[in-house]
Amino acid sequence: MGKLEVFSLPADDLDPFLDRRRYSVFSLSQLQFSSFLTEILIKANDFVPSSAGSILMDRPFERGETPADTLLYFVAAFGPAAADLLGQSLRADRGVVGCVYRNGESYLMNDPEADPNFYSKFDERHEFRTSCAIAVPIRIERTVCGVLELVNRQVDRIYTERDLKLLEIFARYTSVSIENLLDAQRANEMARRDDLTGLHNDRFFHHRLTEDLIRADVTHSNVALIFLDLDNFKNVNDTHGHLAGSQVLKEFGYLLRQTVTTPSATLARYGGDEFVIILPDHDVERAQAVAASIQAALKSTAFLQGSFSWAEGPIYWREPLTASVGLAVYPIHLSREGNIDLRKNLLLRAADQAMYQAKAEGKNQIRVAVAEARA
Repeated sequence: MGKLEVFSLPADDLDPFLDRRRYSVFSLSQLQFSSFLTEILIKANDFVPSSAGSILMDRPFERGETPADTLLYFVAAFGPAAADLLGQSLRADRGVVGCVYRNGESYLMNDPEADPNFYSKFDERHEFRTSCAIAVPIRIERTVCGVLELVNRQVDRIYTERDLKLLEIFARYTSVSIENLLDAQRANEMARRDDLTGLHNDRFFHHRLTEDLIRADVTHSNVALIFLDLDNFKNVNDTHGHLAGSQVLKEFGYLLRQTVTTPSATLARYGGDEFVIILPDHDVERAQAVAASIQAALKSTAFLQGSFSWAEGPIYWREPLTASVGLAVYPIHLSREGNIDLRKNLLLRAADQAMYQAKAEGKNQIRVAVAEARA
């Protein structure tokens, strides 16, 4: 028997399947996960030789209210037409896979025609004949997130309870490994994140700004930097205490994530109530539009509303939250000359000075840096 050919979704396409609520704002690089799925199916087939097999998973943020509204996607597969199955979906209210997903219990089927959960139309669509199948649930913590299935037992032609027990072992290993991958990535992300807001911290910000400036030199492109300071933030602390101020910063971090959706942007808390945003490939006009969208979002958002664990009663903060914004664009406001650390610091200073100009001119303003004098 030759080497089993297993197909899995490309790394980038696996993101939606691991975007679990448990992990908040964090995302996961999927290179490890893609090869891991392939390994699982190869090993499962070594112990229980089968003509076809697959791993199907839900997309957690697409789950519907009923099984009919929830789809299970093929993320890895081997066997006839395996490559064509990738990315296709099955409704969770149909078939053996749907039954396992809904009930969270393993399933063994050796007589499809007599089985009430067998969905024959799938075979018809893919010109395939199922003679037997076993399927087991994959969980993250206690929640079923997918199904591991093998179809058409080779050699013996039927599946046994022993086969089912072996596949359950692989399913448990899959579940634990997915959790470990997510936890490792979460720990890695936490080292880069500000604990309070979930935005990147200043250490990661400096690293990323250096990278983006180098990239801009290589590609002869721009990097815009927005420096933002919340106006009159001290009033929140003075009125309701520092825990209330922390809550406002959390809410503002969420607002930034919802407002600035450019994939290449880096959002970071610089310190206190100061925030920075790196926008690769943005000129002054585009960066101003991003800043204006943040100010518009602030205008329409009420902060610090309702009950909190640290307060004796409900809080309804009446004052609007505004921000003074400064922005600078490399290499428009400074030249490409000098070492990278110097240029990074000059860009920061230019955006920071523009922000202080906005403060001095009445707050709740957007100001653009002044270009440095060049010989």
